Amino acid sequence: MSDGTTERGQWGSRLGFVLAAAGSAVGLGNMWKFPYITGENGGGAFVLVYLVCILVVGLPIMVAEVLLGKMTQKSPVGAFSDLAPKSPWVGVGWLGVAAGFVILSYYSVVAGWAMHYVYLSLSGAFANVPPGQIESVGERFGALYGSWELNIFWHTLFMVLTVGIVLWGIQKGVERAARILMPTLLGMLALIVLYGTTLPGFDEAFDFVFGLHTEELHAAGVLEALGHSFFTLSVGMGAMLTYGSYMKRDEDVVNTSIAISLLDTLVALMACLALFPITFTYGMEASAGPGLVFQNMPTAFAQLPGGSVWAAIFFVLLTFAALTSAISLLEVVASYFIDQQGWPRPMAVGVTGGVIFLVGIPSALSGGTEVFGDGFASVTEVLFGEDQGKNWFDLLDYLASNWMLPLGGLGIALFVSWRIDRLERAHAVADGSILGGVLPLYLGWLQALRIFVPVAIVLVMLHALGVLSALGIE
Repeated sequence: MSDGTTERGQWGSRLGFVLAAAGSAVGLGNMWKFPYITGENGGGAFVLVYLVCILVVGLPIMVAEVLLGKMTQKSPVGAFSDLAPKSPWVGVGWLGVAAGFVILSYYSVVAGWAMHYVYLSLSGAFANVPPGQIESVGERFGALYGSWELNIFWHTLFMVLTVGIVLWGIQKGVERAARILMPTLLGMLALIVLYGTTLPGFDEAFDFVFGLHTEELHAAGVLEALGHSFFTLSVGMGAMLTYGSYMKRDEDVVNTSIAISLLDTLVALMACLALFPITFTYGMEASAGPGLVFQNMPTAFAQLPGGSVWAAIFFVLLTFAALTSAISLLEVVASYFIDQQGWPRPMAVGVTGGVIFLVGIPSALSGGTEVFGDGFASVTEVLFGEDQGKNWFDLLDYLASNWMLPLGGLGIALFVSWRIDRLERAHAVADGSILGGVLPLYLGWLQALRIFVPVAIVLVMLHALGVLSALGIE
């Protein structure tokens, strides 16, 4: 554990950085959320809009965030402090650290659900469940969500794994884990996709994902694709900035960002081709929503020969995806104390990981609402209204998704495109990249940050807050 106060550490290779950063981007958003929102919005046309949004919104912010890290060799707070000292812009760096802290506290609870499903799969809990009895699988998830003992157990185990990896530093911990977890994740996902090609529902699934079914895509679906293209790349929370700070100064930001975005998008599309052939083969609904993974898939796997093994592989895959993202979230928070406070890595990671674990306990307890009593309920009623019934878990997810990440991404886009020195920005982008060598591409990227990205983020926030729905945009 050599990453201390005298040396921050660097990536051992470009491939290691790409795998680690792609691991940060590839998470439950790819494996769980993207397939179900694709199902809810009719498939192909939604996928096409999503890919366009990745290109014109997600990728420009990714380049900007990685660029800030490489330019300053600092984590979020240090990066903004160096480039705009004693200015309000430093608040964008603090927002990234806060977002990483908040998201990891409840993200580990969701990762714990995936770990519990690995156990259920191996124990045969989903064996011989007929498609008509999907509600029995739903009851198992309800029992898990309502069991604070199980949630605390898996939350603890997942945080211990995350802290243990980040403790070892950039090359020995984060990069080494990425070199193992990401190829394993891709291999397991490819295995399920290949198996899906042998099922009767594969052709229907392929047409659903890549056919242009425009009749089922509405304005709200376009905004959903826009929002997910932004969030799926882990931009706006300081993770890419922090990972970029471990790059060597002469490395190419643009090509690296493109590789990360391509790998992240590939996993999202493969996840659809893994889930939907099984879903269609057994006559289940593609538009099942959030239950697609935790209810439909266990039921569908139960119909396959060796279904318990396939289910276990799938949920191990889900756990790996969550772990690679969690590593980057903890690194964002710990790097502040390493860079700005001079803490040795073991101390920074241990303390921040421990505090995040404690803050995550209320999220782990949220399913069993009786543990909070009437006082907790009154807080959520004030914040969300009595009819919405949101708990602590929902509160943190609401704050992170609808406020912290959009504002963080907006701040990064505006800062890079308007605030930092134009010559310094151009020089940093030009290092070995096609974007710096071709003026129209560079200007296109700059205008995307100045115009398209801010407009897109504001629309995403208005959509998430329900303002557009109130105006009749559905």
